[in-house]
Amino acid sequence: MNSPLRRAPALQYRDFRLLWVGQLISTIGSQMQIVAINWHVYTLLRGESYVLSLGDRSVSIGMDALALGALGLVRVVPIILFALFGGLLADLWDRRRVMIATQSMAALVATALAALTLSGNEGLSALYLLTALGAATKAFDTPARQSIVPNLVDAKDLTNAVSLNTLLFQIGTIVGPAVAGLLIARFDIGVVYAIDALSFMAVLAALLAMRHRGTPKRAVERQGWSALTEGFRFVRQSRIIWSTMLLDFIATFFGSARLMLPIVAAELLGVGEVGYGLLSTAQPVGAVMAGLITALRKDIYHQGRILLISVAIYGAATAFFGLTTIYALSYLFFALTGAADTVSTVIRGTIRQVMTPDHLRGRMTGINMIFFMGGPQLGELEAGIVAAFFGVPFAISSGGVAVVLLTAWIAWRYPRLRDYTSATEAALLADAGNG
Repeated sequence: MNSPLRRAPALQYRDFRLLWVGQLISTIGSQMQIVAINWHVYTLLRGESYVLSLGDRSVSIGMDALALGALGLVRVVPIILFALFGGLLADLWDRRRVMIATQSMAALVATALAALTLSGNEGLSALYLLTALGAATKAFDTPARQSIVPNLVDAKDLTNAVSLNTLLFQIGTIVGPAVAGLLIARFDIGVVYAIDALSFMAVLAALLAMRHRGTPKRAVERQGWSALTEGFRFVRQSRIIWSTMLLDFIATFFGSARLMLPIVAAELLGVGEVGYGLLSTAQPVGAVMAGLITALRKDIYHQGRILLISVAIYGAATAFFGLTTIYALSYLFFALTGAADTVSTVIRGTIRQVMTPDHLRGRMTGINMIFFMGGPQLGELEAGIVAAFFGVPFAISSGGVAVVLLTAWIAWRYPRLRDYTSATEAALLADAGNG
């Protein structure tokens, strides 16, 4: 019988294993914070509306939906501003040291949130400001964190490492929201922020215990703006990488429903804080089920085709989620979006890491951050505006339909992505042809 380590070979590497466990604990805390901030903003403006006069008629705009949409804007602006510089930093400096600095800063942000909330001095502007600081920290942390993975495992185990990292994120998004919902219902929201601050100690301990040291194998040859544009030119000239980023942006921009969950839970489904917390776990529950399957596989065949199909399923499930008012069906469709998104995330991440030279991985990841993190945050702003004018169900379901239609366009526009196969599959096909 195969042991878990043999079925998940990336965990056999000590440094990767340390980082994986540390990130798992930290991710749980971070997901608790996200759910808490969303609910915090919603409760500050719950039930408030603004009546806009349009000639002989008036439109009532829900301020809670608009405030949640603005939260997405607050999260995305720092990423757009700093992601490219974060990517360059990951290619210039020791990625481990960069992560130590960014994780320490994230812990300070969570501590500030806890202190303000527990003292009763929080307000909408303070929540927005600290959220923006956290997003700026993530803009520097993510390129280093993703770029360091190929330095910790052999190339043959990279797909498995990407799958395991996707899995840990989804486990965090199951445990974090569920625990946050229970804590919010019984305690001050500041308690959730305090627990998040403590969770960063796990990943900091893992980083300090790692044996890996050093900068990328090849130094960055250009300096300043030229170094930044070198990464963008590489991404733009690689049509497969570029098409995966476009696909990522389309799916997350139009299919973002997570920020609307407080309104879906409280007003459409009629459940309270605990029901909201449980509904927040639906997407990651589906994701973990898909993640376990991908994590126990060394490779995924027909990657391009499966990537496009999974994104289309994500869009269709989002559309149905926006239409249903039955809690069980809402949970099911939201879970399906998580499963489909996990499969596409693993494939997209593997393609980019395999096709990108090590000295460009940080900048490639920084550019990708604008797509995969900018997409959902801008999408949340878009969803908030549409929901404020036309209602939450229309905002969510129309976005899902748009994802399906635009995925079909990507499949037609980029045939090389549609026909993409992994290196393992290509080798098997070559052996079969020579046999």
